[in-house]
Amino acid sequence: MMQPPSASAPTFSPLYRQIKTLILQGLESGEWRPGEAIPSESELAVRFNVSQGTVRKAVDEMAAENLVVRRQGKGTYVATHDDPRAFFRFLKLVPMSGKIEPTKSIPLECWRAKAGPEAARMLALKLGAAIIIVRRLLQFAAKAVVVDEIYLPGEIFSGLSLETLRDYQGSLYSLFEADFGVRMIRAEERLRAVAADRGSAELLGVAEGSPLLSVERVSFTYGDKPVEWRRGLYATADHCYLNELN
Repeated sequence: MMQPPSASAPTFSPLYRQIKTLILQGLESGEWRPGEAIPSESELAVRFNVSQGTVRKAVDEMAAENLVVRRQGKGTYVATHDDPRAFFRFLKLVPMSGKIEPTKSIPLECWRAKAGPEAARMLALKLGAAIIIVRRLLQFAAKAVVVDEIYLPGEIFSGLSLETLRDYQGSLYSLFEADFGVRMIRAEERLRAVAADRGSAELLGVAEGSPLLSVERVSFTYGDKPVEWRRGLYATADHCYLNELN
C-alpha cells in the first residue's frame, strides 16, 4: 500500500517558477528598481543558465501579475506606482457617468501609536509594536467620496509625517515607493455595507445613517509581507465599485 508523502517532503517547482523567484529576489533587493528596465530575456537566460523560453514564461507570469510591464520595442520594466495606469489597479471606485474625474488626496491626520490586537494581526506585528495611522479624504472632481484610515508598520514608515503627506503630489502608493522603498504588489479586500456614523457623514457630506460601502484592505509587498492595513468608507451615490474578472 502506497504511503502518503511525508509532510517534510520537498515540493516540486517548475523551472520557470524557480527563475521567477530569482528575478523577484532581484526586484526585492533593489537590483532593478521601479520604472527601470530589467535585463533582456537572452541576458537572463545566460545569467541563470536556462533557455530563453523558460525565462519568457517566467516574465510572462510576472507581467500578468503586474510585477513588470512589457513595452513594445523597448523591453521589460519593473512596474511602478508612478504609472498612471496603476492608479485604478488598487482603487476600484469609478464614477457612474463613466467619465474620468480628477482625484485628490487630502491628508487629515498622521500619528504614531502602538499596535493593538487587530492591527498586530493584520500587519503581522508584535502586540504593542510601533505603527503609524493616517486618516485622509479622497476627492473625485472636488467632492469627498472616500474616507480612509490607514495603518502602517512604524519601523518601515518611521519618517512619515502629515507634512510629508501634504507636500507630496502623487498617490500614496507612489509616495511609499519613492520615499520608503515599499512597493505594493497585491492586496486582499473585504467589502460590506454599513450606515454612516456622524463623523463619516460630516466628512463625506451625506446624511447620518446613509448607506456606505466599507472596504477593508491588506496590501502586501515582496515576499507576501503585509505592509498596509486600511479601512475605507466609500460614498456610492454617484460612484460604484468596479472589479474586472478575467
